[in-house]
Amino acid sequence: MKFLGNRISIEYEVFGPEGAPVVMLSHSLGSSSVMWAPQLPKLAESFRVVCMDTRGHGGTAAPEGEYSLDMLGDDALALMDGLEMHQVHWVGLSMGGMIGQNIALRQTGRFKSLTLCDTSARMPEEGRNSWRDRIAIVSEQGMEPLADPTMERWFTAPYLEQAPSSVEAIRAQFLATKPAGFIGCCHALRTLDYLDELPAIDIPTMIIVGAQDMGTPVAASEAMQAQIPSSQLVVLEDAAHLSNIEQADGFTSALMGFLNAQ
Repeated sequence: MKFLGNRISIEYEVFGPEGAPVVMLSHSLGSSSVMWAPQLPKLAESFRVVCMDTRGHGGTAAPEGEYSLDMLGDDALALMDGLEMHQVHWVGLSMGGMIGQNIALRQTGRFKSLTLCDTSARMPEEGRNSWRDRIAIVSEQGMEPLADPTMERWFTAPYLEQAPSSVEAIRAQFLATKPAGFIGCCHALRTLDYLDELPAIDIPTMIIVGAQDMGTPVAASEAMQAQIPSSQLVVLEDAAHLSNIEQADGFTSALMGFLNAQ
């Protein structure tokens, strides 16, 4: 479905019973709502689930230019307002977790709970150069040169060998990401710096991370957990960055347990 909000066309889907508590799912950079397929059946049994494609991704518009985390957060808030969903449980992975932090810090009261998955609250200085490199590569050559290196960061080597069909679906979505959208979001993420502000988040928060996540390692999750008062940390073994896919059962079990307790 399409929604016009914050001056762009936003693609979204809604699942689950009307009137149930709302869970909003926010995906990683270079993906779309397709990445939440393993969690949707279970979530939709008990919750009204909103899957939104972030600006520049999936079916959502990809304006040229640099994006900001405020802009990405405002897109989500516009959709929430348009759907009259005034308070939601936010579940965000990687970029989705960064957007979740942005909204939680700027718009107190919009979230019932916050789930931050394979994400970070601060971009280290040395990491900012890698963002500039990605922007340059995609600007000149498109998404293809980054596809294989990205899959190698997102999944462990054994999973890449054993589950080619699920990896291929994620790789295809990565390649389908509009270069303008990818570049715009890279600009938004490369200056991420919320760590010192996180004590202001006073809602129940769960942090999930794959033990072998190289992009947003366990240490980054531990740093967030130390700063957010009402938070808990779950580390999933044998998973890299897309832990919700690589360890779908463990991820879904942890998520459902947390949401049902709220």
